[in-house]
Amino acid sequence: MKPVIKAIQIIYSVYAFCVFVILMLLAFPVIAVASTFKIKGGNFIYNICKAWAKLWYIFIFVKHKEVYEVKHNKQQQYIFVANHISYMDIPTMVLSIHQPFRALGKYEMIKVPIFGWIYKTAVILVDRKNAETRARSVRALKAAIARNISIFIFPEGTFNETENVLKPFYDGAFRIAIETQTPIKPLLFPDTIKRLHYKSIFSLLPGTCRVIYLEEVSVKGYTMSNLPELKQKVFAIMEEGLKRYL
Repeated sequence: MKPVIKAIQIIYSVYAFCVFVILMLLAFPVIAVASTFKIKGGNFIYNICKAWAKLWYIFIFVKHKEVYEVKHNKQQQYIFVANHISYMDIPTMVLSIHQPFRALGKYEMIKVPIFGWIYKTAVILVDRKNAETRARSVRALKAAIARNISIFIFPEGTFNETENVLKPFYDGAFRIAIETQTPIKPLLFPDTIKRLHYKSIFSLLPGTCRVIYLEEVSVKGYTMSNLPELKQKVFAIMEEGLKRYL
């Protein structure tokens, strides 16, 4: 029976990938036009990506579900942070943020044909191995905040392939939060690894993808000397939350 189930899963994964590509090709010309505009164009690109993600989820039988542990203020500007463990984190992220935002994205993704170009227009790229691009990405993130646009960062940097619920966090999100005095909004993606494991693109499964909205963390009055304390505080909140939902 297991070989039959695995064969069905592979067929489903190929089907989902084909639908993703078709929707991407339909979105591409619209995004290409929007990319010629600056701020409003960037906001519009995220709306297109959100529609793309919604349609893809419908066609592949994945349900996006939002769980609010506290009331979420969609008018407030935030630095959103979330755990990172699957490529399904990307559509989940896009569907989860209901205000203008810019995400920090890995430079390696731009190598993917067509999708890489769309990805480049939608995110602020960072190559963590290159100090110059890291500095440039920080300036771009701060510029977005200065324009009243929220930002989204995966503080683990890369997929968590450890046995722990979270990898150690990088400083970036918390440094920017303190320097700009922008509150941090932790989100949890507990189901994305169940929908698509990072080890194989043929591990895709239908089902529910929850996003958990946790209480915001104020940085009012924090200075750079409080950075380790802030990072540990957010880590503890997210770690405890993931243990409740996994």
